Amino acid sequence: MIAILVSAAVALLVALLGTPVFIRFLVHKNYGQFVRQDGPTGHFIKRGTPQMGGVVIIAATVIGVAASMMVSSRLPSVSALLVLYLMAGLGLVGFLDDFTKIRKQRSLGLTPRAKLIGQGVVGISFAVLALQFPNENSRTPASTRISFLRDTELDLAFFGATAGLILFVIWANLLVSAWSNAVNVTDGLDGLATGVSIITFGAYVLVGIWQLNQSCQFYATAGPRCYEVRDPQDLAIVAAAVTGACVGFLWWNANPAKIFMGDTGSLALGGALAGLSILTRTELLAVIIGGMFVLIVSSVVIQVSFFKMTGRRVFKMTPLHHHFELSGWGEVTIVIRFWLIAGLLAGLGMGIFYAEWVAS
Repeated sequence: MIAILVSAAVALLVALLGTPVFIRFLVHKNYGQFVRQDGPTGHFIKRGTPQMGGVVIIAATVIGVAASMMVSSRLPSVSALLVLYLMAGLGLVGFLDDFTKIRKQRSLGLTPRAKLIGQGVVGISFAVLALQFPNENSRTPASTRISFLRDTELDLAFFGATAGLILFVIWANLLVSAWSNAVNVTDGLDGLATGVSIITFGAYVLVGIWQLNQSCQFYATAGPRCYEVRDPQDLAIVAAAVTGACVGFLWWNANPAKIFMGDTGSLALGGALAGLSILTRTELLAVIIGGMFVLIVSSVVIQVSFFKMTGRRVFKMTPLHHHFELSGWGEVTIVIRFWLIAGLLAGLGMGIFYAEWVAS
């Protein structure tokens, strides 16, 4: 438990103290935000606000995990390294996207194809590696089973080892792409994506702690409903570091934001969430825990699909938060209310997670 607290505390301090230093660097380099021309007119005042703040979130997370491992006098597990790799890899893709916007002085960065290729390279390598490195208990970081609350009978390897690997890679990349883009779409108002991330990753800290206490690996008398997760403690440590980093960053990202996380941060956070959901065997439960991200990205899907079918719009503008902006809601009001909904959804997810264990 101390290692988890150290991870969160160090990441928080690094983000809290490091963000203003990074802001001064970005201002000196004139690395500012470019606002989409078809967005709400109230956002034009945000033009020039430093972006790429995700660099601080990633750095604070890594430093927080490293400090935790030093306190524990051990090396990070493969599971922790894989989530950090996925987070940093997608963060690099986002950084290239942000830097392209700055260099070309426009609100569009990498082409959709280039971004998709970058996400694919990171996602495929993560998926392949996640099925390697069995520990002394013959457990790998991920499994080929599609899971809701734990490993289920729905095993992709049913179709054969090679087919199972291919199907798992496709499934994992679908999750990586979905979550990274969901967080990216949510990052539209000051503090919105950061606050929702704090709630979501905070829930995953609890998931990791509970799975550690009920692990099939570490207790000779483990019950029939124990968890097969390879490294639950280290996954909780990573989730705690991300949570702490986001808390420290939110101090500067809250309205009026002094810095934006940019695609660097949103893609990285989406990657970390995808990685945690896969390695904790809660891929489908994550849809509830991170439900606010799902609602916001779903609004875009609904808007585009309905417009193509009927030529009409369901919302005044998407993502969803822009609809409420154009409906007259204040930005701070939207953010706080969305945080509340995110908290309710995360609480619902955790309730289902615990209820399943109690009922069994």
